[in-house]
Amino acid sequence: MSMLEISGVKKRFGDTEVLKGIDLNVEKGDVVAILGPSGSGKTTFLRCLNFLERADEGEMVFDGEAYHFQAIRRREIAHIRQKTAFVFQNYNLFLNKTVLQNVTLSLTVVGKMKKDAAEKKAIDALRRGGMADKLDAYPSQLSGGQQQRVAIARGLATDPEIIYFDEPTSALDPELIGEVLSVMRQLAGEGMTMLVVTHEMEFARSVSNKVLFMDGGKVIESGPSREFFAAPKEARSREFINNILKDR
Repeated sequence: MSMLEISGVKKRFGDTEVLKGIDLNVEKGDVVAILGPSGSGKTTFLRCLNFLERADEGEMVFDGEAYHFQAIRRREIAHIRQKTAFVFQNYNLFLNKTVLQNVTLSLTVVGKMKKDAAEKKAIDALRRGGMADKLDAYPSQLSGGQQQRVAIARGLATDPEIIYFDEPTSALDPELIGEVLSVMRQLAGEGMTMLVVTHEMEFARSVSNKVLFMDGGKVIESGPSREFFAAPKEARSREFINNILKDR
């Protein structure tokens, strides 16, 4: 049985239909690369999955429980968020708190965990992200890549079943991208289930096992990554890949 099943997700902003009925099945341990040109609806879809945006139509089955996007209750959203983590493009760290405080905050406030236990869990998560030597640093003292690794550690500390990544390297200088992708490769190797909106084609090709290719608010093609990159079935998919390769 799938860990996550999404069907018929639609979303409008005013008169603009941004998502036109998106379906996706995710198994435990999947790394799903969500690809497509800018404006194709990738980020909106990801945000709808964690209820940062409210979809107008569609259904979700998560851990065997069914939910309707347009009728889901606040407590059900809170329950789902306890089992997921979201890594933003721009880190979303608290600038007035240290690295350790940024990671422990959700554990103590939302998870009601005692401070000592929360700090132990946070340090372990920061170690996994290679940031255990920066516990007392503030975000302004860190590079963009380091800030993003703290953000990933913040997500890991909650023991999520799925992590959603929204273009986690798009705000980084090129030389800092590798350190973030390295952490994500490590997590994939550990069996973490991840949905990743990304423009990093080599990461998508080598780390993901599934691709969801979107354009114009629709799924143009989905399937195993190896097949998508070796022989895309749809003309729009071939055009996208050829344009990416041409730009290199």
